[in-house]
Amino acid sequence: QVQLVESGGGLVQAGGSLRLSCAASGRMFSINTMGWYRQAPGKQRELVASITSDGMPNYADFVKGRFTIFRGNAKNMVYLQMNSLKPEDTAVYYCTANIRVLIAAQDNDYWGQGTQVTVSS
Repeated sequence: QVQLVESGGGLVQAGGSLRLSCAASGRMFSINTMGWYRQAPGKQRELVASITSDGMPNYADFVKGRFTIFRGNAKNMVYLQMNSLKPEDTAVYYCTANIRVLIAAQDNDYWGQGTQVTVSS
């Protein structure tokens, strides 16, 4: 069973930084694209950043220049370095990964439980 676990969320003042981590565990054949979404109360879940297995990043416009997504040496890890945080960044941040569990299986998307990021002014 594949499990994604996020960590690193918390309370930070505007202008501060946080680093989110996500670890994928369980039996799997390969991990493809990994990424981060966020959802604020009353708003739709939105893509923050994603990164392919080859390390190609993609960012939402509202975080370009402030956030950096990267994968660890262990390919089951993905991180989101968040700098210059704004109150508008307050949301639950979810890790996601597209994973092939078995060599002959289809690729599926998996989600973590989320970690709260709160940015105060």
